[in-house]
Amino acid sequence: MDSTPTETATRTGRGDGAAEERERHRPAGSGGGTLELPRRTGNGGAPSGLALGLLPVRADGRPDRGGRGFPGALRRGGRVRGVDGLRAVAVVLVMVYHLQPDLLPGGALGVDVFFTISGFVITRLLLAEFARTGDVAMRSFYWRRWLRLVPALLAVCAFCAVLAFTTRLPSFDGAWAAVVLAATFLVNIVRASQPGVYSSDTSLLSHTWSLGVEEQFYFVWPPLLLLLLRRFRARTVLICTAVVCVLPLVWRVVLWNPDAAHRIYNGMDTRADQLLTGALLAVLVARLPTGHPRLVALGRWAGRLAWPALAVLALIVWQVPMTGATAWTVPWYTIGFLVTALLSATLVAALELRPDTWLSRSLSLAPLVWVGRNLSYGLYLWHYPLARLMSDLGLGAWQGAATVAASFVAAYASYRLLERPLTRRKKG
Repeated sequence: MDSTPTETATRTGRGDGAAEERERHRPAGSGGGTLELPRRTGNGGAPSGLALGLLPVRADGRPDRGGRGFPGALRRGGRVRGVDGLRAVAVVLVMVYHLQPDLLPGGALGVDVFFTISGFVITRLLLAEFARTGDVAMRSFYWRRWLRLVPALLAVCAFCAVLAFTTRLPSFDGAWAAVVLAATFLVNIVRASQPGVYSSDTSLLSHTWSLGVEEQFYFVWPPLLLLLLRRFRARTVLICTAVVCVLPLVWRVVLWNPDAAHRIYNGMDTRADQLLTGALLAVLVARLPTGHPRLVALGRWAGRLAWPALAVLALIVWQVPMTGATAWTVPWYTIGFLVTALLSATLVAALELRPDTWLSRSLSLAPLVWVGRNLSYGLYLWHYPLARLMSDLGLGAWQGAATVAASFVAAYASYRLLERPLTRRKKG
C-alpha cells in the first residue's frame, strides 16, 4: 500500500509562529510550497503514478521536473486523429505514384512524410514511458514493434512466395531473393549498393526499402535516446537530438555525387534526419508542460505555417520528381530531404497542438482517420506486389482500379486477421 503523502506546504509570513513551527519540522531537503513524495518508486526508481501527480510546483506555476523533465509526455494519451488522417493521405500519394507516376511525379514524398510521423510517434511513446516509470523496457518495446510490423510483412512475403512457387507469372518468377530480402529488412541495403539500374533481386518488393530504413533506425535511436535520458537533463536531451538531426545532412554532402544517388536515397544513415526531425518535435513538445508560453507559441506558429507547408509539399508532389536520373540533383539529395522533413514536422506540430484548426478538422474526418489508423500499413505493403500481379494478368485499362480494390481488400483482411488480434494480444 502506498503511504499517504505528508503535507509540508508552509506560509512564510512574518510573525506566524505556527508557520515557523511547521518549518522546523519540515523534512530536510523539501522545498517551500511542495508536497513531500512517497518513497515508494516504480520501475527504475521512478516515482509511482500517484507520486508523479504530486510533484512540486514552482513559483511560476510550472512543475519542477514533472514527468522527469518531460511533463508534456504525460499531458495526453492516445493517437492524434489529424496525424492518422495525414497517414492516409501519405499512403494514397505513394499508391498513385506507383500506379500512375506521370500523374504525381513527386508522389514518393508520402514516404518522407511517413518517416517524420514515425520518428515523432515512436519518440513520444518512449518519452511517455520514461516519464511514467523512469526507464524504458527495451525488450517490450521491440516485441511490440515486431508484432506491429513483421507478421503483416511476412503475410505479403508468403503470398509472393506461393505465387512464385505455383505460377509462371513474369513478375513472380525467381522472386525468392526479393522475398528473403524484404522479410529481413535488407532491401534498402541492397539497393544502396547498386549505383546503376536496380537489379531484379528486389524488384517485386522493392517498396519495402522504406521499412528497412525504419527498422534499422529503431535499432539505433531508441537505445541512444534512453542513454541520453538516463544521463542528461531534458534540455540537454533536446540539444543532443537537434545535433544528431543535422548529422545525416552533413553526411549526404560528404557522399554526394551522381553515382551515390542510390546510396543516399536508400541508406538509413542518409535518411535518418527525416525520422529524427519528428523525434526532435516529440522531445520539444514533451519537454514543455501544458500552458507553457513556449508551447503556446509553438502551437500558434505551427498553425500559421501549416498551410504554407502543405502548399509547398503539394507543389513538390505535383511537379518535382523525387526518383530517377532527373531527380539526382545536389539540392534535392542534400538539403532537400531535410526540408521536406521540416515541412512535414510543421504539419504534425499543427495537428498535435492545434486540433481546433480547419486543417486538423479536415484531416480528422472519420474515413481518413480510420484508413490511416487501421489500413495505411497494409495498403503500403500490398499495393505494390498486387500491381505487379494485375499487370501480369493483363487487365489493361482496369489495372489501376483493380489494384486499388484488391489492395483495400488485402489490407482489411490483414487488419482484421493479423494486426488487430496481435495488437489486442500485446495490450493484454
